[in-house]
Amino acid sequence: MIEMIFVIVILGIVAAIGSGIIAKIYESYIYSRSINTLQTKTELVLTQISKLLSFRVKNSVIARKLSPNDNVISSLPMADGTYKVLEWIGYDNEGFEGNSTGPGWSGFVDLSSLLTTKTQFKTPGSHLSFTENVITVLSQGAVNLSDNNSSVGIIFSGLPNQFDINQYGWNDWNETNTSNYKHDYVLRVKRSGDDVLQFVENNASTIYEHYQLVWSAYAIVPEGNTSDRNLTFYYNYRPWMAQRYSDGNRSVLLQHVSTFKFRQIGNTIRLKLCIFNPISSDDNISFCKEKVVF
Repeated sequence: MIEMIFVIVILGIVAAIGSGIIAKIYESYIYSRSINTLQTKTELVLTQISKLLSFRVKNSVIARKLSPNDNVISSLPMADGTYKVLEWIGYDNEGFEGNSTGPGWSGFVDLSSLLTTKTQFKTPGSHLSFTENVITVLSQGAVNLSDNNSSVGIIFSGLPNQFDINQYGWNDWNETNTSNYKHDYVLRVKRSGDDVLQFVENNASTIYEHYQLVWSAYAIVPEGNTSDRNLTFYYNYRPWMAQRYSDGNRSVLLQHVSTFKFRQIGNTIRLKLCIFNPISSDDNISFCKEKVVF
């Protein structure tokens, strides 16, 4: 009888030790799996944002404050940590890459052509019908390059000496009087044939040799609770048409975001993203990653 009690005690001790070891192993597994998942998610989202930013019109990038102060903007190099929204105009990369016949739009202006005047310009090497098809599909029919009221824009490479970040139309949505609109840097155009673009709103005061064709702006917006946000991507909207990011399409990139920071030094943008995984009511596993965009 004594021997049986002794065996039972020993087995109980062994079982307790074994369950503790198993619990530690399982806890370590949960931690490692969560870290790997968070690492993968942050890497994918930062890569996606970096890819989008690689097609930015570089001088157009701004930082914006969250609502109710979302009419407050700053050029990115001058922005501090109180600006939470990253916003920019992207050039039409898909149209620019073109197909086997060449680029959809070349980015060049033939300044010596008789077709280049104050109301239009010739863009040699372009296949604007291809560009039109691409933009119509990507904008889900919202933009038509042949429309007399086309919302496609071009931005010339040359900028005035007194640069004004507002002249991309960033806050035109907040103006009740259209005469106060500011988007002199974005000139709306329509296609005339396959290699001529006509101005549809204001003629260019100066025509430069290089341009970028644009049809959408983009925004990365942290939404929700301050310490537990969704990182939301907005696209398919046009500031130079008095639209704001909430007028565009939206897609949630990531949930449980605790930090999204950005800053510009020179021509590079540094991004920092932190997310967490709530594994219990009072315990989270967090992971942060940074990426530099040139």
